[in-house]
Amino acid sequence: MADRLHPHTALPVVAMIGGGQLSRMTHQAAVALGQSLRVLAATPDESAALVAGEVHLGDHDDLEALRRVADGATVVTFDHEHVPTDHLRALEAAGVRVAPGPGALVHAQDKLVMRRALADAGEPQPAWRRVTSADEVGAFAEEHGWPVVLKTPRGGYDGKGVFVVQGRDQAAELLDRHGELLAEQRVPLVRELSAQVARSPFGQVAVWPVVETVQRNGVCAEVLAPAPDLPDQLATAAQELAVRIADRLGVVGMLAVELFQTADGVLVNELAMRPHNSGHWTIEGSRTSQFEQHLRAVLDYPLGATAMTAPVAVMANVLGGEAADDTWTGPGLDERVHHFMAHWPDVKLHWYGKTPRRGRKLGHVTALGTDLTQVRARAVAAARYLADGVIDPAFAFEQEHGHDHGHQR
Repeated sequence: MADRLHPHTALPVVAMIGGGQLSRMTHQAAVALGQSLRVLAATPDESAALVAGEVHLGDHDDLEALRRVADGATVVTFDHEHVPTDHLRALEAAGVRVAPGPGALVHAQDKLVMRRALADAGEPQPAWRRVTSADEVGAFAEEHGWPVVLKTPRGGYDGKGVFVVQGRDQAAELLDRHGELLAEQRVPLVRELSAQVARSPFGQVAVWPVVETVQRNGVCAEVLAPAPDLPDQLATAAQELAVRIADRLGVVGMLAVELFQTADGVLVNELAMRPHNSGHWTIEGSRTSQFEQHLRAVLDYPLGATAMTAPVAVMANVLGGEAADDTWTGPGLDERVHHFMAHWPDVKLHWYGKTPRRGRKLGHVTALGTDLTQVRARAVAAARYLADGVIDPAFAFEQEHGHDHGHQR
């Protein structure tokens, strides 16, 4: 497959596998760089397929569809980790440049592979074991205590494929269904953090401030940047950990290292080798967003500055509410966005164009400022209004008593 530039712009062509919101926001970054993002989407109504100029329809597990979207592209990258490893190796064998490569990406695809690699490197992580029987889970619990966290090695995200079990009977039922699981110690958490790093093919790296991620029902609800009250020494250690992992695994592009903060330090929870929900705040909150940086990295361009544009940034996800009615679409949605803009003129909205359903990530908002309490209140209130049309009482208090509108940039 010949490597080529775009026939009209003479600039590189990046092909991204997956048509979700990560691809959509990467497309927006590509436009600013004058580049062409080619998208492989499963359906024409996926988030990125609604806006990208060149959309190929096909499944990510169909090798022929992958070959078609890769044909003539400068590099192939991803907005999810679910492409079969063997298919990626076949693309590489045919001369396609894949970033991150299958040897790296498998550590984000398979949690057992990840755990073994981290163990070999001596990196901090919870106690774990591969289990195929309830007796093995019981033996693990005798050493590390109940409850035990069981995870499917592949395919889990946003809380899916993660189970907290209290005894052998629950474990046996899950193992009957899945056959093989990863057992992990349930560690006492202070909170969850995320350290993001971008890495180029020749090893240039760039890191952002470590952030706190607030989870609800297994889904990220808020991101606080930088993580409040995180000691400088621990923040630096988390960034260095992310860089070590990226270097050791040969990551090209974005890497998010999801972390558990405990009383003794940090432990690696999971890895994502793509733009990540914990980095959406960087669109407004950083000199270079994670989406632009991912493009720079996979194309081996020099990486951009990651300094924050304000002392505090808070991202809040807009999650589908109890009912999907006509306020989510057409004139109803337009009216809700109109009122959102009137109430929160300084809060930035990113809407993904997805069909609403309960708990689904439909968009996100980002607020900037100097006071974390006030910035967070604005972001959360704005996201709640977009989700269910309710003005949070805390926002009414802010309106009456004044609040920090953040930095103008």
